Amino acid sequence: MIVRAGRNAALLASAALASAALTRASLWALRTRPPGGRGRWERENHAGRTVGLYAAPATALAAAAGAARVRPAAALAVAAAGLCGAYDDVAGAGDPRRGFRAHLSALRAGEVTGGAVKLLGVSGAALAAGARLGERPADKVLAAVVIAGTAHLVNLVDVRPGRAAGTVLALAAPGLLREGPGAELSATAAGVAAAVLPDDLGERVMIGDTGAHALGALLGTAIVAGNGRAGLAAHAAVLVTAAVCGDRVSAAAGAR
Repeated sequence: MIVRAGRNAALLASAALASAALTRASLWALRTRPPGGRGRWERENHAGRTVGLYAAPATALAAAAGAARVRPAAALAVAAAGLCGAYDDVAGAGDPRRGFRAHLSALRAGEVTGGAVKLLGVSGAALAAGARLGERPADKVLAAVVIAGTAHLVNLVDVRPGRAAGTVLALAAPGLLREGPGAELSATAAGVAAAVLPDDLGERVMIGDTGAHALGALLGTAIVAGNGRAGLAAHAAVLVTAAVCGDRVSAAAGAR
């Protein structure tokens, strides 16, 4: 039993360290030679300070790569969530519309907003990943809700420096007490979040929608891999409630 626990701890530590190392290396490379010049990567944060968006692709890349080592289906959801977030980071920059209703209304009027791309793209990827991660139809649907819902939740709390990465660290912690793919995916999410947290808190970088959605989708797949139907149903209920009360969740996360 002790030997088994030791091996599991070593596996989780290895997953976390590998993901953290890839995150830091990618962040360093983007900072050193930002494609298109630094101006393309500069954004204004909540306090009006100029920060770099370098952590966005670095976070998404490390999250997807880490997921691929454990479950290819998980990597699909993470990569798709990151790409949809990246579209919104670029095309949706400056768009004041918030919430599902506003973006769906725009879509009905023939306008494809960044928020609509995220909603439809992340949901579609979550359904595809859920179909491969779940065993029975009900499990597949619940898995999709958990993956998409967790991606949305992490993005909802990304309203102040460190909120999204800190939330991922807190929610990934219980998964580290388990064994199997769920624990390894949790360790991967924790490693990526821990690697980006210092620069995020220091307001030197931001993870943007790209990183927030990718990290959230990774955490969602960890929850799916580590829970049975009852656990998935409980998580899905909480996540749907959080989505319905999105403005309140964001306001609470933004409170000092």
